[in-house]
Amino acid sequence: MRGTQAGPMRPTPSPAGHAGPPHQAVPPPRPWLTLMVVAVGLFLAVMSTTMVSVALPSIGTALHASPTELEWIVDAYVIVYSALLVPGGAAGDRLGRKGLFLAGVATFGAGSLLASLAPSAGVLLAGRAMQGLGPALLIPGSLTIIRAVFGGERQRAQAIGLWSTASGLALAIGPALGGLLVAGLGWRAVFAFNVPFTLILLILAARYVPRLPRTPPGTPFDWAGAGLIVVAIGALAVGSIEGQSAGWSAPLVLAAFAAGALTLAGFVTWEARRTGPLVDVRLFGRPTFTAANVAAFVVFFAFVGSIVYFSGYFQQVQGRSALMAGLDVTAIGASFALGAVASGRLVGRFGPRWPMITGLVIAGGATLGLLRLGPATGMGAIWWNFAVLGGGIGLCLTPMTAVAVSATGAAQAGMVSAVHNAFRQLGQVFGVSVLGALVYAGLPGGTAGPPLGPAQGARYVTGLHHALWLAGLSLLAAAVLAAVLFARADHG
Repeated sequence: MRGTQAGPMRPTPSPAGHAGPPHQAVPPPRPWLTLMVVAVGLFLAVMSTTMVSVALPSIGTALHASPTELEWIVDAYVIVYSALLVPGGAAGDRLGRKGLFLAGVATFGAGSLLASLAPSAGVLLAGRAMQGLGPALLIPGSLTIIRAVFGGERQRAQAIGLWSTASGLALAIGPALGGLLVAGLGWRAVFAFNVPFTLILLILAARYVPRLPRTPPGTPFDWAGAGLIVVAIGALAVGSIEGQSAGWSAPLVLAAFAAGALTLAGFVTWEARRTGPLVDVRLFGRPTFTAANVAAFVVFFAFVGSIVYFSGYFQQVQGRSALMAGLDVTAIGASFALGAVASGRLVGRFGPRWPMITGLVIAGGATLGLLRLGPATGMGAIWWNFAVLGGGIGLCLTPMTAVAVSATGAAQAGMVSAVHNAFRQLGQVFGVSVLGALVYAGLPGGTAGPPLGPAQGARYVTGLHHALWLAGLSLLAAAVLAAVLFARADHG
C-alpha cells in the first residue's frame, strides 16, 4: 500500500464481483466524451448551489415569500443533496452507476422544471428538494465512471483534474450567470436554464457512459446504515444552517447538533460491526484517505464561504450589482481552472502528495493576504490575490479527489466517491454558515440588504477579516495535517 498511499497512484485492481457478463467493464471508445458528459452533469448540479442566491429578491417579490421561505428555498437543495450522497453512492454500486447517473440527471431536470413553473413558494421548495436528489445520485457515479474508463494512471489524474475544474468553475460562475439570467429573463430562468441541458445530457449519457460492474448479487443493502447517515448529515446541515440565523445556542440548533452527533456515532458503531457495510469505516485507518477527506472539508469550508462573502462585500459594501459582483468573483474561477488542469498532470507524474500540500499552503497564504481588504478596495488591487487563491485551490483539489477515489476496489468505488463528496458538501454548508456568522456578527439584525452605510460597511469588512483569518488558518492547518499523515503512510 505504500506506493499507493504516498507516491504515484497505481492502477486499481479488477473488481471482485459483477452482476453478470461481461466480466469487466469495457471502456467506451471515446473516454473523453464520457468525461465531458459527467463533468457537465457535475457543473449543472454544483452551480445550482450558488446561482439561485441572486434570484432570491425577485422570488420573494413575485411569490410573496417570507424571509424564512426564501432561506429554505436555498437550504432544501443543500440538505437533500448532502444527506443522500452516501446512500446514493452505495446504491450505484449495487444497482449500476450508469442507471443511477441517468436517474440523477432526470431527477435534477424534473426538479428544475417544477421550480421554474412554481406558482407558490411551497411548490418552489418542493422543486428545490427534487433538484437536490439529482446530484446525490449522479455525482458519486460520475467519479466512479471516470475511474473505470481511464485505466492509465496519468490519464485518470488528468481526467479528475478536468472534473474538478467543472466543480470549481460552477461555484465561481454561478453568481454571475444567475445575475445575468435574472436581469435579462427573470427569476424563473435560473431554473429553466437547466432543463434543455439535462435533456441533451440524458441523450449523450445513454450513448457514451458505459455500464460498469456492480456489487456481487445477493449483497443486501444496508438500510439501517442509510437511515442513520441520512439523519446524521441532515441534522448537522440543519444545525449549521439554522445556527447563523437563529443563533448557535438556540434550542433547535443545539438539538440538531446533538441528534447529528449521536446518530453519526451510532452509524460508525453499526458500520464497524456489519458485514457488507454502507461505508467501510476501516478506510479511515489509512492516513492518506483521512488526509484527503479532511482536506476536502476544509477546502470547501474556506473556498465556498469566501466566494459567497466576497460577493456580499462587492454588493453590500461597495454597492455593485449582482452581475458585476459575480463577474468580479469569476477571477477566482479562471485561475482555479488553470490550477486544476495543471494539477492533473502533476499528480499523474509525481503523485498526489506535493500538489495537494502545496495547493493548501498557497490557498491559505492567499486567503490571509486578502486581510488587506478595506471598504473601498477595488479589483485592480486584489485581482492577482484572487488569482493566486483560485490557483491554489485548483492545485490541491485534484490530488485529494484522486487519493479518495483510489482507496478501494472498483466494486466499492461509488461508496468512497460518495463519502468524499459528502465531506466536500458538509464543508460547504459549514463554511457558508460559520463564516457568515463571523461576517455579520457586527451588524444589527444580521444580514442586511445592499448597500450598507459607511459604518455598517466597515463592520462588514471587520467581520470579513475574522472569517478570512479562520479560513486561511484552516487551510494551512490542513496542509500540516496532510504532510503528517502522508509521512505516517510512508512508515506504516
